[in-house]
Amino acid sequence: MRKRKKWILLGIAAFLLIVLGLSRFYVYIMKDQWNERSAAEEVAKSKAGLAEITKSQKSVWDENSIYWVMTGKNEAGTDMMVWVRFTGDGQPAGGVNDIYATNTDSGTSEKQIRAIIAERLPGIEIKRLLPGVFNGEYAWQLFYEQDGRYYYRFFRFSDGSEIGEGYDLPNS
Repeated sequence: MRKRKKWILLGIAAFLLIVLGLSRFYVYIMKDQWNERSAAEEVAKSKAGLAEITKSQKSVWDENSIYWVMTGKNEAGTDMMVWVRFTGDGQPAGGVNDIYATNTDSGTSEKQIRAIIAERLPGIEIKRLLPGVFNGEYAWQLFYEQDGRYYYRFFRFSDGSEIGEGYDLPNS
């Protein structure tokens, strides 16, 4: 009976060590992403006047289009979106034109863009929809599946109109 208790305790200890190791590994892997998000939120609060942040999303299209986009409210309670551009090494770019803040009323909300997409592209399966920047324009980036193929399309944040033709991804 003693040997059995010993093996059970050793098994529990090994399991707890594995769980602890996995959690530390996850923290190590995610640390840079969390630090970037925190830096973006600080910039949005200090430079764009965002008082409350409800959503933070990272959008990367190319090396010059790395943005964190925060959705939230300013001190007056107005719904806002703030784009903060980042450099390739994970730091806020810090230039004059590297922060863009606007009231969500002056652009297309996520709910509105989903309605536009449903009207223009019926029958698709949206995989990801997030705000970002495409060809220097603030946009909604749509990644979707249609008939077993994957596509990207971009819609202007300002009015919901489509930017370009979009991209289809090759079948694997």
